[in-house]
Amino acid sequence: MKNIPELKARQLNIEPDPRKILRSNDIRDNANSVCLFQPRARKALELGLSIPGMEYNVYVAGEPGLGRTYLVENFLLPRAVAGTTPPDLVYLNNFDNPDKPILVSLPPGQGKLLKNDLQRIVKRLRRDLHRHFEQASYLRLQNKLFTKLALVRDDLMDRMDEAAQKKGFSLNIDDAGAVSLTPLVDGKVLTSEEFERLGSSQKKVLKDQSSAVLNAIADLSRLVNKSEQEFRAKEVQLAQEHAASLVDRLLAPILKKFAENKVLKKYFDSFKEDILENLPHYQGRTEREPRTGGPDQQGEGLSDAFFQRYDVNLFVDNSEVIGAPVVKEINPGFFNLLGCMERETEWGTYYTDFSLIKAGAVHRANGGFLILRVDDLLSHPTAWEGLLRCLRTKQSSLDDPTDHYDLLRTRTISPDPIPLSLKVLLIGDDETYELLYMHDERFRKIFKLKAHIQDTVERTPEAITGYAQALDRAGREAGLRGFTKDAYAELVNYSTRMAEDRERLSLHFSHLREIMIESNALAISQDKRTIDASIVKQALAEREYRTNLYQEEFLREYDRRSIKVRTQGKEVGVANGLSVTQVGDYVMGLPHQISCTVGVGHGGIMDLEREAELGGPIHTKGMMILKSYFVNLFARNKPLVLTGSLCFEQSYAQVDGDSASGAELAALLSALSNVPIRLDLAFTGAISQSGAIMAVGGVTHKVEGFFEVCRRRGLTGKQGVLLPRDNIVHLVLRDNVLQAIKDGQFHIHPVSTIEEAMESLTGKRAGERLKDGRFSQNSIYAAVDERLTELAVLAEKKCAMPRRKGLKKAGS
Repeated sequence: MKNIPELKARQLNIEPDPRKILRSNDIRDNANSVCLFQPRARKALELGLSIPGMEYNVYVAGEPGLGRTYLVENFLLPRAVAGTTPPDLVYLNNFDNPDKPILVSLPPGQGKLLKNDLQRIVKRLRRDLHRHFEQASYLRLQNKLFTKLALVRDDLMDRMDEAAQKKGFSLNIDDAGAVSLTPLVDGKVLTSEEFERLGSSQKKVLKDQSSAVLNAIADLSRLVNKSEQEFRAKEVQLAQEHAASLVDRLLAPILKKFAENKVLKKYFDSFKEDILENLPHYQGRTEREPRTGGPDQQGEGLSDAFFQRYDVNLFVDNSEVIGAPVVKEINPGFFNLLGCMERETEWGTYYTDFSLIKAGAVHRANGGFLILRVDDLLSHPTAWEGLLRCLRTKQSSLDDPTDHYDLLRTRTISPDPIPLSLKVLLIGDDETYELLYMHDERFRKIFKLKAHIQDTVERTPEAITGYAQALDRAGREAGLRGFTKDAYAELVNYSTRMAEDRERLSLHFSHLREIMIESNALAISQDKRTIDASIVKQALAEREYRTNLYQEEFLREYDRRSIKVRTQGKEVGVANGLSVTQVGDYVMGLPHQISCTVGVGHGGIMDLEREAELGGPIHTKGMMILKSYFVNLFARNKPLVLTGSLCFEQSYAQVDGDSASGAELAALLSALSNVPIRLDLAFTGAISQSGAIMAVGGVTHKVEGFFEVCRRRGLTGKQGVLLPRDNIVHLVLRDNVLQAIKDGQFHIHPVSTIEEAMESLTGKRAGERLKDGRFSQNSIYAAVDERLTELAVLAEKKCAMPRRKGLKKAGS
């Protein structure tokens, strides 16, 4: 029998030692070390930024908690600062066609200047223009026009009156300009009573004469109206010419400031023309109609509805942006992401105009980078569809999401589409990426780069130093108290435990940041200015205490012997297996008793977990592999005839995984060979069809779970765990377990084959096949082979039905 060496405590130490490394290195480095651990993601991001256009957007794939957003932001910010700041975008009223607002692109910061300048101009006009018309020069010209009109009007009126008197009528013109004729008799005006006393024939004559007179003076009346119209036109022209001098003087600075912008030059011409065409609003001759809302709703001095037409809608303001913008939208609904045209109500109706056009995240990020979480985005299907449409067409059309569903559309405005040039970075997990890649062809065409976030990194001296630098930077950004290098070393070792690999470091920085925050709280409560390794250990212990309630309840049942798991002695057909269970973010390992029974029959080996529908598919596969190995080993020259069952004792929940298949095979071999198995040893490992013991998951928690049960019952110095040799690298044990191993109170036995495992569990040779097909004498396999032969003979005898005496043959 081979002597299988157990692991020594020094073999389980984690190397290299971070304390030695950090004491000789400076961790106060302001450089961003986060990207150091993500070379694949960094390469994808660099390629995406280097390729112009909007096809090579990036999907950042990784598990939550790996700092995906933090990585992307820290990668983009220094590159964005060195980029070009995109222009401001403003919407202006189109005086010729208000339904088609004017989009103007301006250098960064110029949009706010334009808005402020135009507000000041309009405010000055509203304040000064009516005073401008009170100037003596204007009043003289206006009086001159009025005097000329009066002369012409009086001359025409005299001519009309003379023509009427010649026909025997008196001409009357009221204030409204209505003309009436009154007959004259003997030079006197005929009253209405006198007219009524006239005969009908005389009345008729007078009416015919008055009609003839009216026709005669109609041309003169038209000349009066024409002269008044000419006066009004000249008065308006005079007012416009007089107002134009003030408007030109106020517009001169802004025209000079934006002289190179042809669109604005044309707009200022229309702006001036509209002011001159609406002078009564500035002269206080029209009744103001305020919109619904407070006087400050649309800005100082622009509260009246009419004057909103001169406002500037600062659609995108990049005045405070340094370099290219980096926008992270945490609520990517349709309107937040793609912009909208808001509507207001007045007198029960909805209306909108250029001032109610609002920008979305794609517009604020235009010329830079847009960061979105894919799960947030996909919760808004219309926003997802709209984003893909924008990226495909390279422009953003401001519209309502209902416009795409053939619903009733209300009257609205139609701004010109906004050209887009940006990079979108979607942050999500691998499963969502696969679903989108397989089921959405547009996604494959637009998001051609996948930045894969890895969850662990190799534990090297360089990585340890960079890891501590990343932790130090996270602590400073969170405003935590200073950590000592030994404290960072403790966190580095804990990250290896999180990775469940002694040669790796976990990159779940968010989890370590939580521990740092909790350590900081403990340091504050203890009035310590710095956080050392002891405080970090205390924070980890308290976190363990807060989350291990279920494990404590299970362990209490082990203490009471309510859960039948023995940690001493031997028994045939029974082995201690190990399992892991996760409750939230807490993982606990617990031992289970695996039992096997065998007997005569043709039922084969039954998996009771599968029969009870408690076994998962991986567990079922493990059982099938176990049976395949068993058949290959013992059914080469004879059939297997037996009935047996394997069972997890006191297991009432779903069981999955193949890590117990080695222990199940051990229990089966023990039951067939009648060789007892040591119960002070637990066994975890998956069996292959060749009999190799393969690596399994959660070995650290499994070892610690069995150790805790043994510790509570009392360590005998012989207890321990058998595990696959390939799992040695995955052992990251707690200090109390390492100390027990160092003191010889607990043992770790690595095994590579089921034969090694059986010899450690039973203290007897497993045996090997000889040339004649039999197994070596006094071995476990020989006993199993002998028992299988016996069961086959017994099954054949029991199944042979004896013929009854006196039973006649059929047909006799």
